Amino acid sequence: MKSNARPILIGGALLAGIGVAFGAFGSHALESWATPDRLDTWQTAVRYQLIHALALLAVGAIQLQTSQLRLMGPAFCLGIGSLIFSGSLYALVLLQQPLLGAVTPLGGLAQIAGWCWLTVQLWRWRPNS
Repeated sequence: MKSNARPILIGGALLAGIGVAFGAFGSHALESWATPDRLDTWQTAVRYQLIHALALLAVGAIQLQTSQLRLMGPAFCLGIGSLIFSGSLYALVLLQQPLLGAVTPLGGLAQIAGWCWLTVQLWRWRPNS
């Protein structure tokens, strides 16, 4: 395995596993005390985390196929963005502190940056050349 694909794949797998666990936690443990709006917020966090976990697994798989692409930067942005975005929403729900929602857009910006950076890298890539 190419060494730069390994952390991407491990990060994606960890995010996915944690996302499933947090999804189950939200569906079962939070139902009794969280408001419907807070449960929706929790599910948004889980959804974005799982989407970005799958994205990291895909980026890692692409990285395995070629050493021409430099995908650690985009992968980092996607991963850290997911942690900040979803993490701040989880904290908002668990701690019931709406101010924590102010951090969420920073995670979203990191995710957007990761997707844009990935797009540029893929656009520049010339396979088999």
